[in-house]
Amino acid sequence: MSAIHILWIILLVVTVLVLPLIIVFLHKVLRAAWNIEQYMKEMRDAGLGISQNTCHIGVLNSTIHTATHILDTVGNIDEHSATLGGALKTRAEQK
Repeated sequence: MSAIHILWIILLVVTVLVLPLIIVFLHKVLRAAWNIEQYMKEMRDAGLGISQNTCHIGVLNSTIHTATHILDTVGNIDEHSATLGGALKTRAEQK
């Protein structure tokens, strides 16, 4: 048997035995990549949902800030009305 025949036999064995294994492994890698891609899409969709639900936090902070100012103003009005009430009471007692 010549060297060429030996090389052809080795090549044939590699082609028949190793190539199907390589194809099987590549198919597994491709399936894993598809699964990862699907999981990434699900994570993106979940992240977008969370983002849409939390975008109103800034508006809520603005509302809290405005409500604080309103309460301060109401407190001032209450103080001034107590002062006015006291002044009117004093005036009514003087008459």
